[in-house]
Amino acid sequence: MDVKEILKKVEEAPVPKVKKAAVAYSGGLDSTLGIEMLRRKYKAEAIVPICIDVGQGEDEIVEARRKAKLLDFEKDMILVDAKPEFVGEWLTKAIRANSDYNGYPVSTSMTRQLVARIVAVEGAKRGCDAVMEGSTGKGNDQYRMHNTFKLFAPHMEVLAFVRDFDLTRKEEEAICVEWGVPVKEQLTGGDDKTMWCRSIASGAIDLNQELPDDIWQWLTPPRKAPEKGETVTLRYVEGLPVELNGKETPLDELIAALNVIAGRNGVGYIDMFEDGIMDLKSREIYEAPAAHVILKLHRDLEQQCLPKEEIQFKKTVDAKWAYMTYHGEWYHPLKADLDAFIAQSQKVVNGSFRVDLYKGNIVVTSRESKTSLFTPEIRSIKSRGYDQRWAVNAAKIRGLPFEILSKRNQAMKG
Repeated sequence: MDVKEILKKVEEAPVPKVKKAAVAYSGGLDSTLGIEMLRRKYKAEAIVPICIDVGQGEDEIVEARRKAKLLDFEKDMILVDAKPEFVGEWLTKAIRANSDYNGYPVSTSMTRQLVARIVAVEGAKRGCDAVMEGSTGKGNDQYRMHNTFKLFAPHMEVLAFVRDFDLTRKEEEAICVEWGVPVKEQLTGGDDKTMWCRSIASGAIDLNQELPDDIWQWLTPPRKAPEKGETVTLRYVEGLPVELNGKETPLDELIAALNVIAGRNGVGYIDMFEDGIMDLKSREIYEAPAAHVILKLHRDLEQQCLPKEEIQFKKTVDAKWAYMTYHGEWYHPLKADLDAFIAQSQKVVNGSFRVDLYKGNIVVTSRESKTSLFTPEIRSIKSRGYDQRWAVNAAKIRGLPFEILSKRNQAMKG
């Protein structure tokens, strides 16, 4: 790969005039190289790197600071702790909505929009006329971030150099080597981690590419998980887990603990085909141990506590919720309407579970709920909860439409 040709392509690409740019900085390849692009290509007069902590872990924050120091912009870096908002406003909604976009427990989909809002607002406060982020032109984040930028800072120029210069990942890596940008990835594509889910090498995994065991941070592959497994208990109040193993625990700490416990027992592995915003399929790899446990039990609890009609309707609402969140529409008015319905439905979603975690399996062994609609004293075939003869006429009435259909079918044959 000829780095001179790559740099020539960059040099020849037109760019808008930029005075002061805010950067969504994470310390990853794209955002770190983006700082150098602002210096060398865009000739920005001032750069405001904004790093958002959404629960990716202290190690990643430290690494972001290290790279900022090496490239001499540590003193300009702004660190915003968004964990309380992410947990209290985003993850609570995600759990109650059974967040699932065709198999993916939406996570990066949320944090990109949270990050974009904070960067837009902070950049506007500091008089920035542009905002830079590291999205490609093949992925989903360009839409999520652009939508949010334009809602909260419509006057800012949006810069996405990877897309705008048509760079491949390998070309970015070559530029990093040439310019001395200190970024090295274990797998091409890197990762994106929040406390809820970790995406691995998004958009870069080949169809039958084998995954090394050392790429996981929480997950022990099921074949290597312990033979004994572990038992945990969880208690939910109004649709949210509030207690783990008999101890009331804040949601962020509960998720962190479950990531470790469920992860080491092989729970949380996702290998799927994902239909992106551009309707292009990619093979995506995720690990989400806590999300797998919490969402499975939440769905089970809703099945106990909500009436049939509400369950069926909420499935439609949940699917729309996940679709809108994935497609960068968190701040759309309809999304707020969906949140309102979901929140109303959760007042009776209360209960406790005992669960066995074993080699990737989540097995419920005990359920309790004071707001459950499960009434075996009436429904069970072992009880005399009501006189079965009451159902005779009800069955006749429900069968009348089928008698009418039969008559019509006979008439058509005649």
